[in-house]
Amino acid sequence: MHHETIAAISTPAGIGAVGMVRLSGADAIAVAARVFQPHDPKIKLEGMRGYRGVLGKVCDADGPVDEVVAFIYRGPRSYTGEDVVELCCHGGSYAVRQVLRLCLDAGARPALAGEFTKCAFLNGKMDLTGAEAVMDLVSAQGRGAMRAAFAAREGALAGEIAALVEDLTGHCAHIAAWTDYPEEDLMPVDEAELAQSLENILNRMRVLLAGYDKGRLLREGINAAIVGRPNVGKSTLMNLLTGQERSIVTPEPGTTRDVIQEKITLADLTLNLSDTAGIREALDAAEQEGVLRSLRALESADLILAVFDGSQPLQENDRDLLPHLTDKNVIAVINKADLPSMIEEDKLRESLFCHVEFSAKTGKGREVLEKAILAALELENIDPAGAIIANERQRLCLNSAAENAEEARAALNDGITLDAVCVCLDSALEDLLTLTGQRAGEAIVDEVFTRFCVGK
Repeated sequence: MHHETIAAISTPAGIGAVGMVRLSGADAIAVAARVFQPHDPKIKLEGMRGYRGVLGKVCDADGPVDEVVAFIYRGPRSYTGEDVVELCCHGGSYAVRQVLRLCLDAGARPALAGEFTKCAFLNGKMDLTGAEAVMDLVSAQGRGAMRAAFAAREGALAGEIAALVEDLTGHCAHIAAWTDYPEEDLMPVDEAELAQSLENILNRMRVLLAGYDKGRLLREGINAAIVGRPNVGKSTLMNLLTGQERSIVTPEPGTTRDVIQEKITLADLTLNLSDTAGIREALDAAEQEGVLRSLRALESADLILAVFDGSQPLQENDRDLLPHLTDKNVIAVINKADLPSMIEEDKLRESLFCHVEFSAKTGKGREVLEKAILAALELENIDPAGAIIANERQRLCLNSAAENAEEARAALNDGITLDAVCVCLDSALEDLLTLTGQRAGEAIVDEVFTRFCVGK
């Protein structure tokens, strides 16, 4: 149980309509009462019930600082599980800082990064996967990422892990009882049933692990590069998808000399989109560097939008690009669909499986492109509301659990004693409980919350 009273600004820096200072801890209400005066003198913060708000003012020794609404949340029915006060004042940066300073002078201490959520975790309001989901919710920049984070916050992953823990615990308990108390009238361990159950557990773990990369794309966004020879419409496509004149468009080839990056939302996904220089034989040193950067962006991209001019036959520079697209996740965007088609699509299909007819000028084909992106990334059937491994820490824990469960199954198949099988299952259990935070050490917990912002 966390007993210190902490305080922090919980709204972004800068000028806004509202700024909020949050306090949590055993003395949160008492500290707030030292700086806050309700407009109605009959009302006392200490006597208020939870989930109530009252209008008043925050004062220092010289008089009022700001007009404020104080909201009271009584523990354990609060975000942190402790008494919480939120002082909502005007959003000027000076006013918010002054309110925080007065709270600190009145007995609170500055909250560390993520300390409010850490309190919630330590007080049993959420497990470690739920706590990590809070930060994913804060940082979500697309609908898919938001839904995945919200599902994790609601316990989608925790529930799946809890089911695995329950099954492994049952097996460990049965094996331990059977081997430690042979004289008791206990049901013997059916090794064939145990082997089948372990295979089922392993399959469930494998499904979760297989979804990690797709979940990463939902959360972190897809690194997508627009590539092609000069003057095929790459920059026009970039401007259309971003909704602004992000890239310079001229009739002259080779206008783009550097990689231009923008974050967009497409098909409910966040794309970290890069418009690259046209790939061709460079005419000068600047263009040569631009082409090299284009090739580097192409190599590191999760998805490549390779643009071709559909109003012309394939050019030599188009053919030179194709070898760079081998074994990559590529959508061939056949641009200028508003003009008569001259491109040899059959030759393009020989190298690139997926292609979309598109007009960067009119936007025709955008919905088809969105569906093609989902299909290329194999995300069309992913359920963001399902159980998804959210980060590398969780993946490592689950991977270790799967390795230990696999070792237990192998030991069982090799006829090794059930004691040895139980040791492996105990290790798998430890891994899963570390994932949810039930057995996570202090260093692991501290590391998780270093990702958080102060005030959350």
